[in-house]
Amino acid sequence: MSGQFHLLGTRRFLPFFGTQFLGAFNDNLFKNALVVLLTFKAASWTTLKPELLANMAAGIFILPFFLFSATAGQLADKYDKARLARLVKMLEIIIMLVAGAGFALHSLPWLMSALFLFGVHSTLFGPVKYAILPQHLTRQELVGGNALVEAGTFAAILIGTICGSLLAGLEQGMVWITLAGLAVAVAGYSASRQIPAAPAPQPQLRVNPNPFAEAWRNIGYARGNRTVFLSILGISWFWLYGALFLAQFPVYAKNFLGGSETTVTLLLATFTIGIGMGSLLCERLSGKMLEIGLVPIGSIGLTLFGLDLAMATPPLSAQHPGVSALLGAPGIWRVLLDLAGLGLFGGLFIVPLYALVQLRSDPAYLARIIAGNNIMNALFMVAGALAAGALLGGGLSVPALFGAAAACNAVMAIYLYKRVPEFVVRFLLWLLTHTVYRLAKRGIENIPETGAAVLVCNHAAYIPILAAASPRPIRFVIDHHVRRAPLLSFVLEQSRAIPIASGKEPEALPQQGFDAVALALAQGELVAIFLENGITASPETAALLAGIAQIAARVPVIEVTLSGLRGCAYPRDVAMTRSGNARPLRKITLDVGRAVQAEEVGLRGQGVRLRGESA
Repeated sequence: MSGQFHLLGTRRFLPFFGTQFLGAFNDNLFKNALVVLLTFKAASWTTLKPELLANMAAGIFILPFFLFSATAGQLADKYDKARLARLVKMLEIIIMLVAGAGFALHSLPWLMSALFLFGVHSTLFGPVKYAILPQHLTRQELVGGNALVEAGTFAAILIGTICGSLLAGLEQGMVWITLAGLAVAVAGYSASRQIPAAPAPQPQLRVNPNPFAEAWRNIGYARGNRTVFLSILGISWFWLYGALFLAQFPVYAKNFLGGSETTVTLLLATFTIGIGMGSLLCERLSGKMLEIGLVPIGSIGLTLFGLDLAMATPPLSAQHPGVSALLGAPGIWRVLLDLAGLGLFGGLFIVPLYALVQLRSDPAYLARIIAGNNIMNALFMVAGALAAGALLGGGLSVPALFGAAAACNAVMAIYLYKRVPEFVVRFLLWLLTHTVYRLAKRGIENIPETGAAVLVCNHAAYIPILAAASPRPIRFVIDHHVRRAPLLSFVLEQSRAIPIASGKEPEALPQQGFDAVALALAQGELVAIFLENGITASPETAALLAGIAQIAARVPVIEVTLSGLRGCAYPRDVAMTRSGNARPLRKITLDVGRAVQAEEVGLRGQGVRLRGESA
């Protein structure tokens, strides 16, 4: 089984995947069934209007995310996550018994209590859901694992929503809802018992009983890493953006497409299938590593398809009671394409961000950072719902609301990438290695996931390729006189390149370069130097490599070579090629060797040639 799907055949992923899928399915089955029942059959239970009941149900379900997310994060850092998953699934069984009692008694308080408890269930499982993945998956599997989780979650939401509506419409529907919910809860508990142990990173942690103070502290943990915090803002914005579109589907289907309830299901299914496709596509496009260059691609698609959906709404000329009639209406396929595009690019946007939070966060605080993320998500979705309600109440149409949201998405994206230029750098590098070149990588797993190391490379002018292929940021050591092309200059600036002055410079300048290299390695960073052809091994700077060799003797040294560069299409003043047959899409190969001693790769200030082509 190829790609991320091989994970579905492993015990370290499949039981967890089944547990979270069944949980999301049951949440939405009960929630949607209850909303349908309250809309059509609650007149004998209460005098409250159905519109008020539906909004009350939404508020009650989301309230636990504000009240208990901080506590859930602490519990997931203090206790084994597999054990917590089993306890949460036991709670789900109890919840369905409470719901069954509410149906039997026609009691609105009991049913709303069950809905609140389902919110608690989702709140408690949220930090476990995302914090357990880095414990059970390798770094190369993490993107694929997140993709399967996101695709599975949205599929569960869709199927649960449809099943809830169908069961609510049956004779004795309340009985069937209860039985189905109990069966799913028991199946989820059975799956959770197969999840391998996931030991607590901080078993000595004392749980703070004050949820509000702890919520602020969890957000503070995330703010400790600017990239992580801004990624959480991006994730929260996506949930606001997606929830805003999904909330308008019923009105949009009825008033603008002339459809029925089945039209709402069609729109939801199209969007959800797009999310699943985009999520699963992430692993292929990222080469099984975290590739945050996909995030800008996702945001561009979210903006363009959102704007087109605002303009694609066909003029309402007839009612379309069935899906077949609707599919024959003019302009409807453009609407469905836009919804599929929104979902697909949403998957490309959200999966790398979740993986980035998991990889860049301190493992000891990961569950609490995820809890802070869940709080932020809930805040953003509530704010988005209030803003949408105010705009629609002020006379804005639903298509115009879609356009306004898409414009805001562009503004949010620009803000995010301005604050974290690494997203833009990775985007440009991803384009480079998927358009100008076809890059093959061998031995990339030899680059350590954490800790300091020195990469010793041959082709210095192809820094962008090495930066694109590495799963970690690299600090490049360069001659400060080197001529820079625009892309190379941007990459070096954003990677915080370390300039090395030649021996002809004042005595203080070489020492500054050495100090910068030593500090970078002391902080556990990757440092790359080049042994031939002009940047760090020019005649003036070659002697300085001896000093770097002394520093590198204390950390792993890894030989990296590029081959296949002759004739590549790249600017002459950057590429070290004089071939006249340059062509795009040239296949090049990156070889990453094992860790060795500095002298084994000629790191002695002599510019010794590495294996691979000479440029």
